[in-house]
Amino acid sequence: MLSFLPANLRGVLSLVLYAVNTVFWTILIFVVAFFKLIMPFWKKHYTWLLTFIADKWILINTFNQRLMNNITWDVKGLEGLKQDGWYLVLATHQSWTDILVLQRIFHRKIPFLKFFLKKELIWVPFLGLAWWALDFPFMKRYSKAFLDKYPHLKGKDIEITRKACEKFKTLPVSVMNFVEGTRFTPEKHKRQKSPYYNLLNPKAGGVAFVLSAMGEQLNQIVNVTIVYPDGTKSFWDFICGKIGEIRVSVETLPISSEIIGDYVNNSEFRENFQKWINSVWQQKDMRIDSILKS
Repeated sequence: MLSFLPANLRGVLSLVLYAVNTVFWTILIFVVAFFKLIMPFWKKHYTWLLTFIADKWILINTFNQRLMNNITWDVKGLEGLKQDGWYLVLATHQSWTDILVLQRIFHRKIPFLKFFLKKELIWVPFLGLAWWALDFPFMKRYSKAFLDKYPHLKGKDIEITRKACEKFKTLPVSVMNFVEGTRFTPEKHKRQKSPYYNLLNPKAGGVAFVLSAMGEQLNQIVNVTIVYPDGTKSFWDFICGKIGEIRVSVETLPISSEIIGDYVNNSEFRENFQKWINSVWQQKDMRIDSILKS
């Protein structure tokens, strides 16, 4: 609608709108979080209010994008997804823009996307309280060196996460995981000696950890591939309207007993799981090539 404006002006206006929208709804989250803290027995009411807030936040962010940008969207594979389902979402990661893309394409298609967070992040000013109020799961992870020193704590990290996810037994959720653990850059690709042409090496442990903690509750894995045909752009390029087209491929994968197990202590399971995630990534790499050629 405002694509006729100079790019930098659109970027500034869009950034202001994102900021105002986020601050407005975050304040409401704080209010709900306060009542959740002092009167936790009205759980269903808080859940409804927080879902409403998250929905409207994404809705206005999407309006912002339509107002400032003129992007051609090509999204395939959303059929069959349900807003009342339980999903583990795996995605490629190239830019901060990916988060806005995911929120937009899955808005009212699956439950609000939530990330696993380190337990220590609950003490982050403002955001920690917002994450807690929105029921983001906080987890405690121990390094292999730490577990070698304190072997009696083996399995505690998964048990803590299971308890944190108890609330999701009756509350539909979409757990988000950027499997590569970092944004793709040619430098990182070269440093990792990645066998994939378009991707970094997948970090199998994080996915295995989520499946171990929640696998029996999740309905499906949602495998997402985001492609920017004009090349990966920055968040600033995105809000300035310098991205002409975004293509997204979505596929669902079943969750079988073969990919749920003890990744830390069972070496056979760990090897098989790594083969599985590598095969998923190999197919994703070929899919990106196919999308770019189409």
